[in-house]
Amino acid sequence: MEMNVDGQIVFVHTGGRPFDPDRPTLVLVHGGGNDHSAWGLQTRYFAHHGYNVLVPDLPGHGRSGGTTPTAIDAFAEWLWRFVDAAGVEAVHLAGHSMGSLIALAAAAQAPARTSSLILIGPSDHMQVHPDLLTTAAANDPVAWEMITDWGFGKQAHKGGHQAPGLWLRGGGRALLASCPTDVLGSDLAACNDWTGALDAAANITCPTLFLMGTGDRMTPVGASKGLRAAIPDARSEILPDTGHMVMVERPNETIDIISGFLGDIR
Repeated sequence: MEMNVDGQIVFVHTGGRPFDPDRPTLVLVHGGGNDHSAWGLQTRYFAHHGYNVLVPDLPGHGRSGGTTPTAIDAFAEWLWRFVDAAGVEAVHLAGHSMGSLIALAAAAQAPARTSSLILIGPSDHMQVHPDLLTTAAANDPVAWEMITDWGFGKQAHKGGHQAPGLWLRGGGRALLASCPTDVLGSDLAACNDWTGALDAAANITCPTLFLMGTGDRMTPVGASKGLRAAIPDARSEILPDTGHMVMVERPNETIDIISGFLGDIR
């Protein structure tokens, strides 16, 4: 569906279900240079298992209009304006990679409105390799190769897609290639520049889940050690043989873990 936020059209994937005010709402936030499609299987599952699911293409990404924010805190402020436009008071927030930083910053901005927080592939400080920053800023296709090489685990390099004949890494490259000019470079710079994760963690009061992969070379498990220690009673789940693209590489396991977490706090 489409919504209007800040006078701009925002495309929102809902999993094919109409909004029901009696259901809890789960907002899924995609990573840098991505769009709603990164959450495809999770969106449909939770939409058909008791939740309103809202998965926006962030401003300037995918099918959404507007200009992409250039800072994580600005993304987080936009996210609450998006939630307001949807007519929802409290939401469960989940984010992947850059989206995990946005979700964390948003939860810190409005703790009373955050029912739970799910961080997939997060980091205390998401430092981006200088070569990747340079190639992404130049709109060089080499950046797509770097991200899919580093971002997918070993199994995903060989195959592993649930649909026969499709290739996880190739799909990831196609998604990055479809990203509007300059957006990927801006997103990566926003991640690299944001140093507020640990300060934000101090304001988190809701149940929190960390979901990571042992083979993640972009945000290794150890990169979120400080965050995990800073949020009281946070739950951590680490999937073996999994890279940075956790919900794409391990969609069913991701669904099971998130479903169990949400079920425990309902």
